[in-house]
Amino acid sequence: QVQLVESGGGLVQPGGSLRLSCAASGIMFRIAAMGWYRQAPGKERELVARITTDGTTNYADSVKGRFTISRDNGKNTVSLQMNSLKPEDTAVYYCRLFDGTIYWGKGTLVTVSS
Repeated sequence: QVQLVESGGGLVQPGGSLRLSCAASGIMFRIAAMGWYRQAPGKERELVARITTDGTTNYADSVKGRFTISRDNGKNTVSLQMNSLKPEDTAVYYCRLFDGTIYWGKGTLVTVSS
């Protein structure tokens, strides 16, 4: 049974940083593409960043230069380092795994507010 568990969300002031982590189990992690998505209140879920099995990354324009996605195949984790956070980054952040089938975590809330 595949499980994705996100952690690291919370309340942070504008300009601050947070690091999200997603731990995967029940799957051959190293052959899966991973991604972070987010959903703000009243909006559709959107791609934030993704990383392929060979480490290729791509980012939403809104987070380029501020967010960094990385993966550790030995620990079955994918992380999202978020710097220079803005109020518009407030959302529930979801971890997504794709190995031919899509799996989602339950999400972690990030609130950027003073």
